[in-house]
Amino acid sequence: MSFRSSTKAERTAAQAWDYLSSAVTSAGEHASNAAGKAGAKSQELAGKAGGRADEAWSRASAALDVLAGRKPSRPWGLIVGVGLVGVALGWAAASYARAALERQAEEEERELAQTAVIVTPGE
Repeated sequence: MSFRSSTKAERTAAQAWDYLSSAVTSAGEHASNAAGKAGAKSQELAGKAGGRADEAWSRASAALDVLAGRKPSRPWGLIVGVGLVGVALGWAAASYARAALERQAEEEERELAQTAVIVTPGE
């Protein structure tokens, strides 16, 4: 039974690969045909369609990578960006806390100065 399911899984993967390869090929042909027919006014529309074709191409490439068993790359730009935002927020929080502590210390010092009683020894 496991041999039969393995064969079925292999057939499904092969069929998915064929469909995906066909879709990638037709998307490339469609994009090149659309770019070839672009005139002065339609260049703007072709640019928009090209953006969509680029998205379709990147998605198809990702699907091909998955079917081929390759792991997707890490989004290093996003990781670095989130790290920098975290550092900036930490710095801002530390600066705010430091300023609040200084204000509190100044306030306590003023209160002590106002309530201080000066005692001088009598002669």
